[in-house]
Amino acid sequence: MNHNASVSASPSPRRARGIVLVGLAVLGLGGALFPMRRMLMMSAPRCMAGRWHGCFDTFNGVVLMTLVTVPLAVLVSWVLARRRQARGVAAAWRLSLAEVGMVHGTVPFLWLTMMPGAGAGVVPGRFSLVPLRDLVTMGPLGIVGNLLVFASLGFFAPMRFAALASIPRVLALGAGCSALVETAQYVLRLDRVSSVDDILVNTAGCVLAALASRRWWRTTAEADTAAPLRDGRPDPRNAPGPASASAPYDITRGPAEGAGAHSTAVTRGA
Repeated sequence: MNHNASVSASPSPRRARGIVLVGLAVLGLGGALFPMRRMLMMSAPRCMAGRWHGCFDTFNGVVLMTLVTVPLAVLVSWVLARRRQARGVAAAWRLSLAEVGMVHGTVPFLWLTMMPGAGAGVVPGRFSLVPLRDLVTMGPLGIVGNLLVFASLGFFAPMRFAALASIPRVLALGAGCSALVETAQYVLRLDRVSSVDDILVNTAGCVLAALASRRWWRTTAEADTAAPLRDGRPDPRNAPGPASASAPYDITRGPAEGAGAHSTAVTRGA
């Protein structure tokens, strides 16, 4: 019996842990959606028929179409990861999943928040600048929805960009994006109330999601070592310069080797 072959064939603990986490995430998502199955299926006939009204202009229809397109998002992630692996990019799967996850998990909620009301274009823009006043009228469903608007962005952005791998920067990202959405609702007169409470709850959801993915954040060292390979070799554009350009200098013995001849010639010339 080849013991080495059996050891190499067994999955690594890190990979096994990743598989378990993905399985738990799928089970958690299924458990959360099971009570909503009837509500989501109410929009299924209109969505399958390609009708705009009753599908893409309702919360049920947008959530249903988001779930239906999950396999497509996984396929796109797989294609991006394979292309990165072919170029020798480190953490190819994590970067690809982060990019697709940011888009797939954020665009549907932005669509819902920018959906115009019945008096769009007629009713003037409205705003509420008193903190915590609108939380009472939001209700549990409204609070959960506002928490999820930029949750995917907060979860995946630090995994993709090392510059965003800190809580203050994620907080600034969530607050800035939410403020832009609320400003657009007011300027475009979408018959929606631009509320400071929406910004607070959106930002809280972004930060909480970032904390949930903190162990997978991208570091600066990973970003520096993730340069792609060219034809299986390191990219020469990322190679360091010649050693003579940064030759060390010894005070007791003069310049290092390679710079001594030039130094001697200058001394004699003087």
